[in-house]
Amino acid sequence: MLATRSAQALPHGRSILERAAGQGIEVVELSSDRVTLSFPDDPRRAYAEAKSTLAVVVAPPSKRRLQPIAPSADWRVDLAEGCPAHCSYCYLAGSLKGPPITRVYANLEEILDGLPAYLGQGTITSRSAARAHEGTTFEASCYTDPLALEPLTGSLSAAIAWFGQWDAAAQLRFTSKFADVEPLLGLAHGGRTRMRASVNPRAFARFEGGTSRVAERLAALRRMALAGYPVGLTIAPIIAAPGWEQAYGTLIDDAAAALGGVAGIDLTIELITHRFTAGSKAVLDSWYPGSALDMSGEKRSTKRTKFGTEKQVYDAETMRALRRFFETRLGEALPAGRILYWT
Repeated sequence: MLATRSAQALPHGRSILERAAGQGIEVVELSSDRVTLSFPDDPRRAYAEAKSTLAVVVAPPSKRRLQPIAPSADWRVDLAEGCPAHCSYCYLAGSLKGPPITRVYANLEEILDGLPAYLGQGTITSRSAARAHEGTTFEASCYTDPLALEPLTGSLSAAIAWFGQWDAAAQLRFTSKFADVEPLLGLAHGGRTRMRASVNPRAFARFEGGTSRVAERLAALRRMALAGYPVGLTIAPIIAAPGWEQAYGTLIDDAAAALGGVAGIDLTIELITHRFTAGSKAVLDSWYPGSALDMSGEKRSTKRTKFGTEKQVYDAETMRALRRFFETRLGEALPAGRILYWT
């Protein structure tokens, strides 16, 4: 673990370093605020070394100016950037620049203190008739998996407690492929944090290296629901590989069994199909050569994003078949669940 000079001076930064020391993790205290690292020229080795590197830094003002994050939430709030998991479809591959080290932010108080200025200003839930009851929503897992980092940072617990004390129509949201929710269960969350488990069928688990087993994620989601949290399923990325109907049907049944019997459960469902850009494909091919994940052009069409870039999504026929299946099966197995969006 690395820690910049400014991060070492902040209370939350020092707390992270104390946690690391308590777990026997070596901490290198940098004498400046620059994180300069040299990695091997070989992409695979560079990837492996970067993935095992965590830096405690201070989020600059540019990172604290929140950006809209449709269709999930009004605003993206970053507690960290980067993820320790090894998913061969990683959404971050084409989004983050440089080696994929994980940066966690020491100025958590400053980040949270800036959120009230955005209250009521979003367009996804703040001004949506269908989702206005959620209040202004802040997504904490756009560029990271905060639960994966929680044993080292404590940032997610601190954010949940902060939202629990915030007397406003606001909600923190995070999604995770990890299952250690024990530190979160006893927090005074006030119902203002929604945890979603990011899940895929066991048949596709080989694409999600270093994560908790799906059964463990679903069990964790049940524990959170029993602790009074609003919860959700993020089924992503939906992969239209041979046998997908049976695989996803089993996953939905498993989710229904895991969440059965939770009185008054507040359950949402988000459905995200697999997509990639030419840039992310190139990065992922270098990170995971020989991956069985299909990123060919078969059954794909090109879609232009709002940023002017192009991404490969499933063609219209495949999308229609997928959507019909999920809406039907989810309606049957999880009638209490509200599908927030399909993309």
